[in-house]
Amino acid sequence: MSVMIEKSKPWYREPWPWILMIMPVTAVVAGSFMMWLAVSTEDGLVEDDYYKKGLTINQTIERDQVAQSLHIKAHLMVGDDPSHIRMMLQAGDLGALPQQLRLKVLHPTRSGLDQEVLLTQRGEGYYEGGIKQLGAAKWRLILEDIDKHWRLTGMWQVPKDSSVALSSRG
Repeated sequence: MSVMIEKSKPWYREPWPWILMIMPVTAVVAGSFMMWLAVSTEDGLVEDDYYKKGLTINQTIERDQVAQSLHIKAHLMVGDDPSHIRMMLQAGDLGALPQQLRLKVLHPTRSGLDQEVLLTQRGEGYYEGGIKQLGAAKWRLILEDIDKHWRLTGMWQVPKDSSVALSSRG
């Protein structure tokens, strides 16, 4: 009686070892990518001096209350040229309007995209300034006088909103 012995193929010619290795190799590649991403990008949400920022919250609330008591309101407008913004300021009890105002445009998650725009008075209650192009996001706006006595805030959804009303939170 003759017995037939089949010669087996080497392991690397079989499909099952390769199929079983796909998952661990994929996990190693994805883990390496995540490690590179974590090391090479900045976390804009973490605040280094969070304790000092927390201590200044009362000063911020006071500035909002000053703006409310002076009946200060502002309306920000963007025309066809997105690098140029205009603003109308109504200041009921403020008296003489300041020559310049500071507008902070803050990205919701990436502090590297934040901008500070200096608005110059061009007429009674009318201010203009230049701004770098903003990406699509819901930007937080903070308008304040140069001496930081009062402030107004608002939200600007780019590119949806062509105008934004700023008010005090108080």
